Amino acid sequence: MKRRDILKTAGVLSTGGAVGLAGCSSSGDGEGSTDSPPPNTVLMITEGGDYYFDPIGQFVETGETITFEIQSGRHSATAYHEEITSASVTRIPEGASTFNSGTMSNAGATYKHTFDTAGTYDYFCIPHKSVGMVGRIVVGEPGGPAEGSMPPDGSVPEGQSIVDQGSISYNQFTE
Repeated sequence: MKRRDILKTAGVLSTGGAVGLAGCSSSGDGEGSTDSPPPNTVLMITEGGDYYFDPIGQFVETGETITFEIQSGRHSATAYHEEITSASVTRIPEGASTFNSGTMSNAGATYKHTFDTAGTYDYFCIPHKSVGMVGRIVVGEPGGPAEGSMPPDGSVPEGQSIVDQGSISYNQFTE
């Protein structure tokens, strides 16, 4: 039995990622977001001089939908695909549909994308790509052109680490 299956059976993971315990999701340092995003939700955050996706690494099964939600600031969730002017490389699986939320600025605004092709997807925020606002989603299992290297504009967790953990928060990754 795979580690993920054991964690799912034990109720530690849902199909969309990590399940937090009520009252136990605080970072403890009084800074940053104190609540974990709901399963299959990636928050887009501006905090002081930091711009990031949280979680920065997310696992989903094929056919599941991710909701990208503005918590603060102006952001986009944009796949690295050569069809998109802001991307110089393709870092999503071959045959996968690309995604681009466009820049959103209202707190609570959302963009949803369903991931129908297995593999590793790297994405970025158009306004903050130059300061390293990037993220990674693994669908089903790691694979494709993003696997084994980092996006050109920042760092993300390795694909297998995302699969093993289900979700990797920005703070967890940057500590």
